Amino acid sequence: MFVSIFNYFAIVNSEKPEDKDFNYGRGKIEALASLLEGLIITFSGIFLLYKAYEKYIKGEKSLYLNESLIIMIISLLVTIFLVLYLNKVAKITKSMVIKADALHYKVDLYSNLAVLFSLVLVSITSYEIIDVIVSICISLYIIYSAYELIHNGFLVLLDKSLESNIVKDIENIIKENDVNKFHLLKTREAANKIFVEVHLVFDKIITLYEAHKISDKIEEKIKLLDNNKEWIINIHLDPYDDSKIKNER
Repeated sequence: MFVSIFNYFAIVNSEKPEDKDFNYGRGKIEALASLLEGLIITFSGIFLLYKAYEKYIKGEKSLYLNESLIIMIISLLVTIFLVLYLNKVAKITKSMVIKADALHYKVDLYSNLAVLFSLVLVSITSYEIIDVIVSICISLYIIYSAYELIHNGFLVLLDKSLESNIVKDIENIIKENDVNKFHLLKTREAANKIFVEVHLVFDKIITLYEAHKISDKIEEKIKLLDNNKEWIINIHLDPYDDSKIKNER
């Protein structure tokens, strides 16, 4: 619940417009929230693993099985609704935080199913070892699932480039227009914004107006690659290929 509340504030702040203090916006808050959620889920998995080990060592018995079954059935129904709703919103918004929350509750859903299965078996057989084994499996699954959240959040914070197929599409759009060469193509993504930087090389005799007109055309085509995202494109116009000169420096 507290993680979801934190995610709510992360989304609200990530959508704030750019200002004098945050010239590129606050989109990376979403990646930070995903990273923190992944860490919290990991620690939960480790704690559950410890409790399973503790129960096995101490030989503890499961209590209130009937009450536990009722609670788990209610929890299962609520979680199913949450997962379906969050997945729907995640597909529409492509928000990293919503995807993280959807994965979080999906882990809960599978965990609830496993717990329910465990409780039924323990109540029928009275073998407490079943609860321990299921708890260990759930904890390992939770830790494994959290890796994706941590990994994705970490990559965004490090300004990882866009997927290779999207970068290739951007390159093809540039090549289709009257541009001699291009270099220093850089891409990154934060929240609902995609940032693209590139240097375009034109003939020396072309007018600034014509070069700018071509770059605007390229910009508009790139934006059509994903209409659900806000594209921040910065194109530098070069009269010659200065990439070699910059590399020599």
